[in-house]
Amino acid sequence: MGLDLLLDRLGEPATAIAGGLAIGLLFGAAAQRSHFCLRSAVIEFSEGRLGPKTAIWLAAFGAAVALTQLLVLLGAADLDQARQLAPRASLSGAVLGGLLVGAGMILTRGCPSRLLVLSATGNLRALLSGLVFAVVAQASLRGALAPLREELARLWVLEGAERTDLLAFFGLDHRAGAALGLACLAFALLLLARRRIGARTWIGGIGVGAAVAAAWWFTSALAARSFEPVTIKGISFSGPSADLLMLVLAPAAQSPDFDLGLLPGVFLGSFLAAWLGRELALRGFEGGASVGRYLAGAAMMGFGAMLAGGCAVGAGVSGGAVFATTAWLALGSMWVGASLAHRLVDREPARLWRPLANGRDARASIA
Repeated sequence: MGLDLLLDRLGEPATAIAGGLAIGLLFGAAAQRSHFCLRSAVIEFSEGRLGPKTAIWLAAFGAAVALTQLLVLLGAADLDQARQLAPRASLSGAVLGGLLVGAGMILTRGCPSRLLVLSATGNLRALLSGLVFAVVAQASLRGALAPLREELARLWVLEGAERTDLLAFFGLDHRAGAALGLACLAFALLLLARRRIGARTWIGGIGVGAAVAAAWWFTSALAARSFEPVTIKGISFSGPSADLLMLVLAPAAQSPDFDLGLLPGVFLGSFLAAWLGRELALRGFEGGASVGRYLAGAAMMGFGAMLAGGCAVGAGVSGGAVFATTAWLALGSMWVGASLAHRLVDREPARLWRPLANGRDARASIA
């Protein structure tokens, strides 16, 4: 009823943007307060610990899965036309792109969603990395890197709707999907309780998952009421970043939709949460040598996210919530790529990065 009223008063484009803005506000505030971050969870897990960072990520993921599947069970969302469940999907793109995103988020110290959240709190490293991510994502979507992305995506393709939907593949229904999500959420809350993590943190983690489910509901409901084609989607940061970049460079080329409200909403929600929590602070690069690390990681994530069909949130959480085969494969590849990069880069930073800190060491390393 509320959505119908908005459509009558604002029209379809403005309603889509308003919905993206509202859901973005929820995601940004929840992610900032809970410190939701896949990179931190992977590092913790790869070091043999099930700590609070892993628990927060599991809480967000479990809530997203459970709430999304419950929406489908209740008939509040029809996700059969979701892009992630298309009858033709790239397995090679999911694997290769996931590995690149995982390695890239270690280098930039955050996935694309985390970079946007940190940018809103005054982190200039995250802001520059996010801009590079958006440029490379756009180049991979429609620019110079698009042919390479398409060629890699064609290496291994999965055909058939019954194979691209994991629930259908294993003969399960949405009740089983909701149960799996609730089990994941319950396990995460148990971990948080044992660590005596405050309610603000775990509520924030659940809020992240709720925002993902809300995006699926909103775009599905909008598609059912719209006279124009509307893409049913969850929260993602790769495609929207590329679209927002083009809106700035060529406004006439972009039509208003859900994604154009999402990123500003996440930024504003993160800023407000950090301001209320007194966590706003300008942060720059630690030295010239670290710039290359961040830019390389951002470029890897930009190309990898477009190849994988989404970033750590778009493919990993949103796609995982609808049990898309490629999304779960991409998410697993992100964990593997991030774990390997962490072992190679973060555990031996002196060997890989410190030689570039001054000219003499740089010349020696080249020689």
